[in-house]
Amino acid sequence: MASFNKVILIGNLVVDPELKQTQNGVSVTSFRLAVGRRYSSKAADGAPQTDFINVVAWRNTAEFIAKYFQKGRSILITGSLQTRDWTDQNGQKRYITEVVADEAQFVDKKPDGSAPVAGAAPAPYGAGPKDVAFEEMSTDDDLPF
Repeated sequence: MASFNKVILIGNLVVDPELKQTQNGVSVTSFRLAVGRRYSSKAADGAPQTDFINVVAWRNTAEFIAKYFQKGRSILITGSLQTRDWTDQNGQKRYITEVVADEAQFVDKKPDGSAPVAGAAPAPYGAGPKDVAFEEMSTDDDLPF
């Protein structure tokens, strides 16, 4: 049986991401992402709700997020869902479900109003600058194939 584990989220950072290093020198950052959703219930009257999603990023992705994103900033995360367990100091088994971020991308403009900065993940096709000048080719004879 095939399986598939892919998560795509757009939300706002709840706190400033803090870059840490493992004992082996690997960069890591963990943060929470506030993601809005519509909830239809008679009690809530369909009012928007917010989920707070735990996210962890490693290596270059962690460094990119810690460098360019701050509390309140919108971010697009793609990754996979992971559940871990451990035993705490009191001997209680604990669980956490989190998104392991493979890529992070800008969603909004920089706070100064300028265009987003290139990041750890390439921009989606067609999302490049609008004022790029392309060289016109005169004929197909110029093509190398």
